[in-house]
Amino acid sequence: MKPGDGLVGAASAGDPYVPESGNGGYRVDHYDLDLSYRPATNLLSGRARLSVTATQGLERLSLDLVGLRVAKVSVNGKPVKKFANRSNKLVVSLRTAVASGESFVIDVQYGGKPSPRKGVWGEIGWEELESGVLVAGQPNGAPTWFPCNDHPSEKATYRFAVATDSAYTVLANGTLVGHSVGGSRTQWVFEQPDPMATYLATLQLGLYDEIVIGRHGVRQLAAIPPRLRAEFSRAFARQPRMMAYFEEIFGPYPFASYTVVVTEDELEIPLEAHGISIFGVNHLHARHERLIAHELAHQWFGNSVSVGQWRHIWLNEGFACYAEWLWSEASGGTSADEQAAKHLARLRQQPRDIVIGDPGPASMFDDRVYKRGALALHALRRRVGDRPFFELLTGWTAENRHGVVTSEAFLDHAERAEPGSRALLVSWIFERALPRS
Repeated sequence: MKPGDGLVGAASAGDPYVPESGNGGYRVDHYDLDLSYRPATNLLSGRARLSVTATQGLERLSLDLVGLRVAKVSVNGKPVKKFANRSNKLVVSLRTAVASGESFVIDVQYGGKPSPRKGVWGEIGWEELESGVLVAGQPNGAPTWFPCNDHPSEKATYRFAVATDSAYTVLANGTLVGHSVGGSRTQWVFEQPDPMATYLATLQLGLYDEIVIGRHGVRQLAAIPPRLRAEFSRAFARQPRMMAYFEEIFGPYPFASYTVVVTEDELEIPLEAHGISIFGVNHLHARHERLIAHELAHQWFGNSVSVGQWRHIWLNEGFACYAEWLWSEASGGTSADEQAAKHLARLRQQPRDIVIGDPGPASMFDDRVYKRGALALHALRRRVGDRPFFELLTGWTAENRHGVVTSEAFLDHAERAEPGSRALLVSWIFERALPRS
């Protein structure tokens, strides 16, 4: 269907890398999620109220929802004409058409036993742990636990109300604004007022202790298994200093607080969410401090300043990788120059068959995207000098705070700051051959 023809069907309006996700004809301004979860049976019951604005005339629309059953759908409090689950879409036919620019509320009652969705990147989304749950939504896992318009550029505010067994601690994005105990069940309520992409929405549930990490500056918290408290304190001892340093070079931390979750389970890699990072028990070692830096840097690069399409993912991963090198340098470890030389030598031994500015879906998490993206930034720093480079970064995060960006926008930003930067960055980002230095 073409925009403006008065009808949006079930067809995706998704990102080219994830074409089955995302939907046209509207934007979601706010998600209000009321969830009830029983860990023993992995049973989720949910009610999602989406505050929506039509971007064209609509007689029907679709939402992304994977593996869960829908019991009821209404719009502005009235039952819809009909709805159906098919091909990971909830297709809704409206009883009364809405005009472009009109705001309305979609109310979906749903439930079932959530599970990850499988794809080229492995299992994504809702995942049961030994004693709890984690959600890893990047890039297309959000629909495994709530109906949504799952596109990286679709940022909205959120409210999460989660009821579960009282033995468990619940964490979700935003600030905890409610906590009520009723018998054996407890409800946790979080509000996320800053615009957030669907893939960064998360729910973490476990047998955790909650502790404060930093006493000054940004509020930093942790949720950890009690037996890991001493080991965690050693591994994360320098995070408050890291936060202060990143605020100095990247600009003010963009959210109200930062929370680290450590699971009882081993995880292949840490995971970032909006205002939250998730680590496995296997990451509680000094050699993994670079991962702490990487996930913290994503709060600026990826979570506040978000990519409009997945082809621009080097703006998330290259920046976070370079943050590892910057922290190493600032904390007395290997310098960024030494890190760059080491990784450039390794890249010269690897195939040069991707363009990191558009690596393709199968290669979007390829390590070459991370390392070559970091090398592009280091080359820019060497060209312009430290002071102009860090002013360029703080300007980028300030101008695009809570916004959506592209590679082209960063090239324009760099060129305005230092004429000639565009050609340098193009050689690193949009060409297969490696620059000479």
